[in-house]
Amino acid sequence: MNRLATAALILGSISFIIVIGGAVYEHLAVVPMWSSAVPASLAMFQGEYGLKAQNFWIPIHPVTIALLLAAVILNWRTVRRMWILLPLVGYAIVLIITSIYFVPELLAITQSPYEMRTDAGLTNRANLWEALSLVRLGFLLVLAVLLLMGLSRPGERRAIAPP
Repeated sequence: MNRLATAALILGSISFIIVIGGAVYEHLAVVPMWSSAVPASLAMFQGEYGLKAQNFWIPIHPVTIALLLAAVILNWRTVRRMWILLPLVGYAIVLIITSIYFVPELLAITQSPYEMRTDAGLTNRANLWEALSLVRLGFLLVLAVLLLMGLSRPGERRAIAPP
């Protein structure tokens, strides 16, 4: 059981870090391009060959949640439990906020009709989205550190104290 619990935690951690890697990539390579001169800069999302980032984001989140849930269940009676549970709950909160604000706002901005001119209001919305998304990414990095710290904790089961 100890090896299985450790393997689940390792896989959950890898998946969580892949999420962070995707976010870092987007913030370094994609977001600066589309947010630079909205709506003229949105051409990368439009047309038959437009960027489809959802092909990465939609499958990675349920996989990560499932792996972290497996890790917390298998490590429930160990000292690792809180080191997995806190990032899992934090990640769930981030996903809820993402579904309420980040995804709808991103879709509203990126689905704006293409125009050669720059819309100052739309560019300001894009800049706010980017700034808040960087805060979200920073929070995910903190959660990743906590999760990885769980790997350094003993995986042996604790004795459950009698009531």
